[in-house]
Amino acid sequence: MPSQPASSQPAPSRPALHDLACVVHLHSTYSDGTGTVPEIAAAGRAAGVDVVLLTDHDTLEARRRGEEGWYGSTLVLVGEEVSPPNENHFLAFGVETEIDRFLPPAEICAAVTNAGGFGFAAHPFSSGSERFRRGSGGMPWRALDHEGLDGIELWSFVTDTAERLGGIRDAARFVARPGRVVDHPPERNVAEWDRLCATRRVVAIGGLDAHQFGWRVAGRVPLKLMSYSRSFRYLRTHVLVERPLTGELDDDRGQIHEALRDGRCYLAMDSLGSAREFSFWGERDGEVVQMGGEERFGGAGGGAWALHARTPRPAELRLVRDGQPVERTTGPALDARADAPGVYRIEARVRASGRERTWVLSNPIYLR
Repeated sequence: MPSQPASSQPAPSRPALHDLACVVHLHSTYSDGTGTVPEIAAAGRAAGVDVVLLTDHDTLEARRRGEEGWYGSTLVLVGEEVSPPNENHFLAFGVETEIDRFLPPAEICAAVTNAGGFGFAAHPFSSGSERFRRGSGGMPWRALDHEGLDGIELWSFVTDTAERLGGIRDAARFVARPGRVVDHPPERNVAEWDRLCATRRVVAIGGLDAHQFGWRVAGRVPLKLMSYSRSFRYLRTHVLVERPLTGELDDDRGQIHEALRDGRCYLAMDSLGSAREFSFWGERDGEVVQMGGEERFGGAGGGAWALHARTPRPAELRLVRDGQPVERTTGPALDARADAPGVYRIEARVRASGRERTWVLSNPIYLR
């Protein structure tokens, strides 16, 4: 039964959170990228990015060298992509020493947790390319159902797209104009995420897996494919922090990590238009639940949860419960009542280049 509109209720007040546009999962010259940390930070500033979350393979060298911090208006935070051979890669944040890359996936999660960190399975649904089998056999995560897994890279901009290209011409189009090729996250990814969320909280992020392919010569990269500055305009993970950032590294890092860990974040294809100030929350009898939050569906007072979504410009908004749309509207607002327990999330779609495309994917509100 569809959720019922809550139009008879007073206009809800949007929670006072601060939206930070982040790019996640990228590599510098400390692993297999072609840009230095200051160059990556400059690319972030040029693209209007607030936070860069660096994840070099199996190293925290950028942090040891004091390169984590503010570069003008852009903050660089250093994590690690734990990279076992061929599979089970993991984006670890909040750790101060490298995690053993030769551990099995469940033990990687445990090692990160024991070190005080958290993280996300990287490109977990990777299966390789049907067209280019010789170049890619896939790099999946083999333990999706492990309860110690905090979250997943639901949409991997490069990996998910590259593995589905039909041939050389499609590959050239993606390299030349990614926005003309990428429409939606793979349906299988989203369906698996919905399945996982049915039994436990699983935070979703969007990652770029950006390397800025090219050759570094005498301190420069004269030929660049998928440059950082261009890649940063596309898929972002927006985090919602409770206070404005202060410029003090430890406090700012803590706020951003807390929002990611709690699922107070959403994915946005900002090349379709800035999604900054998107919000999705629930209200009941004075209680408020944010994205990533988990509450009882029923309460002592028997009141129903009202769910609200707002976008900075009109879009097709879908309220999805347990993987199925239960409410749709077109505009900048959706207000509905949750009439059954479930995992509720928002999808926002817009038309661009003559077709419908995913603009925003929220993390869920869990009403159990």
